[in-house]
Amino acid sequence: MNPLPRNTGMTDYFEVHDRDGAARIGELRLAESVTTPGLADEVVSDAGSLWFKEREMPDGDESELTVLPHRAFPRGTDEEVMESFAVDYPDVDYPSAAVIAPETAENYGTDAYVLSGAQGVVGHGAGFKEAVLETREAIPSDSALFLSGVATPKNVATLVYAGVDLVDADRAVVKGTQGKYLTTEGEYHLEDLQELPCSCPACQRPVDEFTREDCADHNVNALRAELAIVRQRIRAGRLRDYIEGQARHDQWLTAAFREFDQQWSYVEERTPVLRNTELAAATSDSLRRVEIHRFADRVTTRYRGRFDNPLVLLPCSAKKPYSESQSHGQYHDAIQFRAHKVSMTSPIGVVPQELELTYPAQHYDSVVTGRWSEDEKQFVAEVLRRYLERNEYPRVIAHVPEEGYRDVCERVEAALDVEFEYTVEGHPTSTESLANLASTLSGELKYGKRERQHNTVRGIADYQFGDGAGDELFSSINIESRYPKLRVHDDDGKQLAAMVPQYGTLSFTLAGARQWVESDAPVKRIEIDAFAPHGSVLAPGIVDADDDIRVGDEVVIEGPKAFAIGRAEMSGPEMVESTRGVSADVRHVEEK
Repeated sequence: MNPLPRNTGMTDYFEVHDRDGAARIGELRLAESVTTPGLADEVVSDAGSLWFKEREMPDGDESELTVLPHRAFPRGTDEEVMESFAVDYPDVDYPSAAVIAPETAENYGTDAYVLSGAQGVVGHGAGFKEAVLETREAIPSDSALFLSGVATPKNVATLVYAGVDLVDADRAVVKGTQGKYLTTEGEYHLEDLQELPCSCPACQRPVDEFTREDCADHNVNALRAELAIVRQRIRAGRLRDYIEGQARHDQWLTAAFREFDQQWSYVEERTPVLRNTELAAATSDSLRRVEIHRFADRVTTRYRGRFDNPLVLLPCSAKKPYSESQSHGQYHDAIQFRAHKVSMTSPIGVVPQELELTYPAQHYDSVVTGRWSEDEKQFVAEVLRRYLERNEYPRVIAHVPEEGYRDVCERVEAALDVEFEYTVEGHPTSTESLANLASTLSGELKYGKRERQHNTVRGIADYQFGDGAGDELFSSINIESRYPKLRVHDDDGKQLAAMVPQYGTLSFTLAGARQWVESDAPVKRIEIDAFAPHGSVLAPGIVDADDDIRVGDEVVIEGPKAFAIGRAEMSGPEMVESTRGVSADVRHVEEK
């Protein structure tokens, strides 16, 4: 045991720069910075185990990450035993890491945490999930999680997706010395290879001259290359798309991936509310994505339709936003503002016309086969049922094709005991179908441009800020400019907000932020120290933040010397925990 006092200080040498769910791009700020997720082999110095002898604290330096003297525990060790032999890690002034078990993990103020017994959980979906969640909840958000002796080119993407920042090449090297050639989809015995399926430097020789030493070199190269792909996916906000395919190469990876999908609070807290990148919905697992369920939940619990006209249910289109597609242009010509348009789509559910730009409605792309799976039908039917229970319409007209869509509509008809009117003969854009749609709406009054614009702004506000926010924030407004670049003004001409076409959301001015704070609509707040932020708010300046803040949220920033409006770059809990990094980007600030 070390007699020095336990460190509860700050993370000094690790900073997170980008986030994609639980995966992050970070920087281990050594003499030569290391980008994470990455290999730690060349920059880690292990001060040794205390099981064999007492050890002096190492001097350490800023050129490497020093793993402080430690006691590692195999998986399954009794928790009382772990607590009895726990190491009291001291405060040091160089980059350091503590070895911890999930059951006894806590904040020691080190820059990284090495997970003890990682080899006992990697390979078991539920065990891996539990170990990562338990550890991540106990250690600071702005510290690196290091798993040693487990990474391969096949599993490293899933490790990072779960929240791992650092790995080593130990397992890849051992596999190579055993004559096992690793790729991103599996491993092969050297004697079974007729050719080398790689062009890395180690593979630049005939297969009959390829040694086990070469194999170990290749395995490390393959692991390093896979990490580079993963980092690029994180930067692009598309690691999940990659994981849905990559995890298929091993049963435990698929199990682990699905285990994390069931951990809503862990994954949702770390998933941005908006991105300017495509969401690829290519597998049945896409239905469990946070972005999909968050959209469906907000549409059915926050958004409220404000048109008194009939509802027309329409099929989605490959082109986004829907209104720019040829098919929806034809539907529009038949409807002519005589009905409220809501598109049905897998995997999103239902998309009211006011939310067609709102992430992920204009950002997703799905596999179009003309046939819906049972899971897709059940999901869309449930969302449509909940939507119609919340929003009353004088009539429901289903202008949808037979395959998939009609089945969903009939299920909802039966569940709600409501009769839909069907207008499609053959194909939705056939001359007869469009004529049926126009005829069905004959006699219905059109709604005007002003009503359309006001309902769009209020509908987005409901979705973005909470149930009733649209009416609370924008009860009396004037709209300037043209859709989708709407600007919201109060009756005195002061601008309150603007629509952001890129995300289909609203951004406030300072006047709008003041009105938001003074309203009864839910407000997401960040409390800062006595300074006026310009450009961004760094984590050290955060005093407190609401727990429900997510990356991309509109946030009010307030302190003794400033009132500001901006966008969150961290979740609320991460803002409070972190000691490094940008917490929020500031759009407008007013000094007090």
